[in-house]
Amino acid sequence: MADPLHEVSTKYSIVIPMKDEEENVAPLYSELKEVLDLLPNTEVIFVDDGSRDKTFIKLKEVAADHRIKIIRLARNVGQSGALAVGFKYAEGEIIVHIDGDLQEDPKDIPKLIDKLKEGFDAVVGIREGRKDKHLRKIIPSRIFRWLLNRFFKANIADVGTVGAFRKETLQGIDLRGELHRFFPVLLLLKGFSVGEVGISHRQRKFGKTKYGVSRLLRGSLDLISLYLVEKYFARPVHLFGMVGFATGGIGFLISIYLAIDRLIFGNPIGDRPLLLLAVVLIISGLQFMSSGLVMEMIMKTRTGHEEQIYNQLEKVNIRN
Repeated sequence: MADPLHEVSTKYSIVIPMKDEEENVAPLYSELKEVLDLLPNTEVIFVDDGSRDKTFIKLKEVAADHRIKIIRLARNVGQSGALAVGFKYAEGEIIVHIDGDLQEDPKDIPKLIDKLKEGFDAVVGIREGRKDKHLRKIIPSRIFRWLLNRFFKANIADVGTVGAFRKETLQGIDLRGELHRFFPVLLLLKGFSVGEVGISHRQRKFGKTKYGVSRLLRGSLDLISLYLVEKYFARPVHLFGMVGFATGGIGFLISIYLAIDRLIFGNPIGDRPLLLLAVVLIISGLQFMSSGLVMEMIMKTRTGHEEQIYNQLEKVNIRN
């Protein structure tokens, strides 16, 4: 019986976002050629994410190979946005995404695809023996992994790494901010199965890492946002209602205390700051609950969402 993932008719797309990686283009293409020879009917889509060096020039040099396609973005939109653009133009039934810094070995791509063959909808690579020199890249990954397990019980061994998935899993997936790091979780939340497989990891030889404290903070906020959206998106009244009920409830309890203090003990309350606090809390609680009801009604009439579009300066070997 023929292997459906390795039949010649199966189309593969390898999506690689790049930002200021001019020195990595040539060696990466050299390694990719070996993979392309193993996987017939494969395209490679490089997304130049607003590079300011010669990355795009170097990419055009390797685009003499018709299997290489390039999309140049007018500005830097981040890795999630660049991946989203690459996925949009990918023609393959199987899509693989890797970084352009050469820290992941392209030779592991067939391994990811073989894991898909076991029946998974997506596969995540687990970096074995990580060679990162900078703690600013290792620490964020560990923090994200802890947050994933804390919020979603995902038990993903590695985040922010290479992966392979079937194209149909992209339906309804919104990549923005730093959400590419949580792509496996997004798939799990949609009910897809996610497998894991060990991959090799190498030290960065050229260029500089794009990871830092600011990216950690953005990623953490995106993760919290993802948690709240997934939990309360369909019923926002639950979130706003709980906050409003708690806020208004505290104000109501304070007002009861003040009423007892005035009626039973005869103490004046008109000039007490506590009275103003009780009024503010009760009004705030009502506003929260009202906001939840309004959002609930909006959600009931919402028919769709607008797709994020990024300006593209140039395309090479892209047909559509």
